[in-house]
Amino acid sequence: MLQTLISFAFATFFLAISPGPDNIFVLTQSIANGKKAGLLTVFGLMSGCLIHTTLIAFGVSVIIKENENIFIFIKILGASYLLYLAFKVYKSDAKLVLSNQIVKKTTSIQLFKKGFIMNVLNPKVTLFFLALFPQFLFSSSIPTSVQFYVLGFIFILVSFIVFTSISLLAARVSTFIREKPSIGLYLKWTQIIVFTAIAFMILL
Repeated sequence: MLQTLISFAFATFFLAISPGPDNIFVLTQSIANGKKAGLLTVFGLMSGCLIHTTLIAFGVSVIIKENENIFIFIKILGASYLLYLAFKVYKSDAKLVLSNQIVKKTTSIQLFKKGFIMNVLNPKVTLFFLALFPQFLFSSSIPTSVQFYVLGFIFILVSFIVFTSISLLAARVSTFIREKPSIGLYLKWTQIIVFTAIAFMILL
């Protein structure tokens, strides 16, 4: 049980530090509007993750209880989706480019709302949760919905720590990215390895 949760936390960590629309958005908002703006954006994004966790917890839990064959299908579909994500990352450009354009200043409520809406209305987040979470169920005695919430809170906690660090260290992070263009290549292959490893763990 503990080993499964630790593995999930590490997978979440590597995914959170890999460049994507969420952490890049946090970075740009922190640079433009200050650390407080970045933190509000993070709170919005993490609140959205809680919605996705709830949808998966109740929806998939019912499916698992009703039909084990459907759950096996979800596992295969999840592994396939993770391999697809690994392939998309492989085909993508490894360079990290931070826009030099001035980011429009917004209010605290607007920042939180934008982060929340960005996350909740992104169907890729739901698909990702559906692909990842069922593979890390860790107990046969604890209700499945409870296990999903435990995984969800671990995902939110780890992502919150990483995103908050990005916000608080925004100036240094942006300087480091500009001075070390090769970092994009390392992060790219980290994503590929994590996605592929989890997919094969599911299939095997």
